[in-house]
Amino acid sequence: MKLSVIGCGYVGLVSGACLAALGNEVICVDIDKRKIALLKKQKMPIYEPGLEALVRENCRKRRLSFTSDLKSAVSGSDVIFIAVGTPPRPNGEADLSFIENVARTIAEEMDSFKIIVEKSTVPVETGEWIKKTVERYAKKSAKFEVASNPEFLREGTAVKDFMNPDRIILGVESKRAEEVLREIYRPLKAPVVATDIRSAEIIKHASNSFLATKISFINAISTICDAAKADVDQVALGVGLDKRIGPGFLNAGIGFGGFCFPKDLAAFIRISEKLGYNFELLKAVEKINQEQKQVFLKKIEQAIWNVSSKTIGVLGLSFKPNTDDMRFAPSLDILQALQAQGAKIKAFDPHAMPKAKALLKDVMFCKDSYSVCRGSDCLAILTEWEDFRKMDLKKVKSLLNQPVIVDGRNIYDPKEMRALGFRYFSMGRPS
Repeated sequence: MKLSVIGCGYVGLVSGACLAALGNEVICVDIDKRKIALLKKQKMPIYEPGLEALVRENCRKRRLSFTSDLKSAVSGSDVIFIAVGTPPRPNGEADLSFIENVARTIAEEMDSFKIIVEKSTVPVETGEWIKKTVERYAKKSAKFEVASNPEFLREGTAVKDFMNPDRIILGVESKRAEEVLREIYRPLKAPVVATDIRSAEIIKHASNSFLATKISFINAISTICDAAKADVDQVALGVGLDKRIGPGFLNAGIGFGGFCFPKDLAAFIRISEKLGYNFELLKAVEKINQEQKQVFLKKIEQAIWNVSSKTIGVLGLSFKPNTDDMRFAPSLDILQALQAQGAKIKAFDPHAMPKAKALLKDVMFCKDSYSVCRGSDCLAILTEWEDFRKMDLKKVKSLLNQPVIVDGRNIYDPKEMRALGFRYFSMGRPS
């Protein structure tokens, strides 16, 4: 089919490349001309494993192209996916101005039947607003349908997630739209849930909010384990083996970040309030997530006493491994809090440093992990990159001023660290 994807961010670019890999002709559109120029040269504006190879392959096969000309993309497509940003407003609500602007442009430019699909994470009832907007600005002869097709991509595994989904959600108003979307996704062999648009919109927010709840739950349990001198890893194992619960998202740490969970959680709280429900459970999830960063900071103080004038080596800046995304990364608040106490910061991240340099001031960015260790009074681990697990720990010990590691992601075994002579502090496990 002839498809267009509007928005070349994490969701739009991955979705466009993967839809092309399924055999469709895909035009990816973005108003950022610099980004489009990069993509036309097959250079990626984001780091995502497997994405560059997929883009190159489908550009070579002429199934994938990039443009900043929305008009030509609309006229050349049968199905239009909207994947523009929905950033949070100060009150937590999603800013839908980009969605509205795109819907209006589609309406003004479409000259034949189109299926307009919201791919961005949006509040319930957005589909109806898109429909009203298109009806207001479209030519009277133009026919269209609106659908919802929420994404469930995790940064760092987004290509794999798209090509091997747990389920495909189709929010539709007609059999015609359902059949077209089913045909697009037919090669994926995944369960398809066809529902109304409002239900599809809520499925996305409910899914992310539930996963965020699991993370905050195990982080709260880690605090209890610290106080009781129990091991949160063993607790999570015992809990996660219950098939009703499952092991996913039960890894204690410094809290979740990124652009999805914090934004979607806040948005769902506001959506619920507007619908007349005070979602206290999700407010507690938010609160626990913020408090977890303070728990980690207290562990650093416990490890080295006075933070002022000490050099803290930091490994990991992105909100999770296998991505360069710094949006709402816990590292930002943690590093700024340490600096406010007078600490000097040395840091390294395998892929996120270009973006981190634009967000963090007065940080010494190092060329590798060992450079961070050299001369530091404490090593703090904020992102669980695989490279950090494989470090030569004897070398790490020799480079640190004192053998102290505060591990916010529980990547090492406490017994092994003690045997190597480290003073090792982790989240919810005996030191």
